[in-house]
Amino acid sequence: MKTIILTSSGKLIAANKLDDFLPKPLSKSKILYVTTASKKVPSTDYIERQKQSMDKLNFSYAEYDITGKSKEELKKVLSDYDVVYVEGGNTFYLLKSVRESGFEEVVKELLPKGLVYIGTSAGSYIACPSIIMATWSKRGFDRCGITDFKGMELTPFLMKAHYVSEMKELLEEKSKDLDLPIRILNDDQAMIIRDEKIQLIGSGDEIIM
Repeated sequence: MKTIILTSSGKLIAANKLDDFLPKPLSKSKILYVTTASKKVPSTDYIERQKQSMDKLNFSYAEYDITGKSKEELKKVLSDYDVVYVEGGNTFYLLKSVRESGFEEVVKELLPKGLVYIGTSAGSYIACPSIIMATWSKRGFDRCGITDFKGMELTPFLMKAHYVSEMKELLEEKSKDLDLPIRILNDDQAMIIRDEKIQLIGSGDEIIM
């Protein structure tokens, strides 16, 4: 069974609310914590907070940067882990590193063998068919030369992270031009994809546009 979990923030991970949807509890899993997207943002405080949360839960994890790695290196490393947890940050830089390293091919090879993919924000966006959602942000991140927004296509839908009600009008307008449905996640929700089954967990209504 392929297991993919997309989150808007790390709250459900920090609260250890995902175990029911995993082959084994996070506390008993080896986690590769990919923080590549944080390399091109003004502050990495959120990385330290998440690491502190995981430390308190006694999670076994290693921080890792996929930039500059080869496909062979990634396969060797990822084959030794139960979970790859891809953190948020600059989606464009993350996608650039994904493409240059062969990360997508390795993940797609290992998912059917039991590797669990967990994404947060940018880590969720790259799992979708496109990262077009990242272009709607006002944060003005460096796009790192990315003009083709094609993602890893691990999901059959697009996703918008960090949703608040004030975004509704903008998203309704943007969704008119999309060929795929867009699922909305606030910071207290996660999308669980296990093979063909899709399930929303957390606080708040399910919104699909």
